[in-house]
Amino acid sequence: MTLDPFYLIVDDAALLVGILPTGVQLVQLRIKDATELDLRRQVRRARALCEGFDTQLILNDHWQMAIDEGLDFVHLGQEDLETADIPALRDHGVRIGLSTHDEAELDRALSFAPDYVALGPVFPTILKAMTWAPQGVARVSAWKRTLGDTPLVAIGGLTPDRGRQVLEAGADSACVVTDVIRNTDPVARAKEWMAATAPWRV
Repeated sequence: MTLDPFYLIVDDAALLVGILPTGVQLVQLRIKDATELDLRRQVRRARALCEGFDTQLILNDHWQMAIDEGLDFVHLGQEDLETADIPALRDHGVRIGLSTHDEAELDRALSFAPDYVALGPVFPTILKAMTWAPQGVARVSAWKRTLGDTPLVAIGGLTPDRGRQVLEAGADSACVVTDVIRNTDPVARAKEWMAATAPWRV
């Protein structure tokens, strides 16, 4: 499969109203603290918005809801692999992206034949406290050699310039959270990202 080189994570479906018209083609909805009802409402709104712009929507963590709501892509962290029903996801045609931070996690992820593997943090990140030190751009190249045709997503501390660096190093997609959604003008920043990643867009 092919991933768009710009992969945006949002924590509120409402952000997509302004951002999707910029041409963003790959979005993850990542909501950590919400009631099931609120999450379901957010998922349904995000799906409707993404469908209107032919944008791929990926749901973070909530694999059962992805099945229930008819989504076709979910992203799972290593801890989610303890409880997620991978065969059920596959049976429902749900594609799977997996987070990894070291070689052991990469080996574990590959045993599930994921549709993409995410590596992070590549650079220092303010999104959350990390046990792992920044991986660096060289690790991106090394992991892409290991992954071969499996898409590699680089995440952590990315800016448009750093996004170009990881794409040049072999990443298939540069994943961004705070650089866009915490920006004073998320729509303008998304446009900058679209322009920065344009050379890698098929």
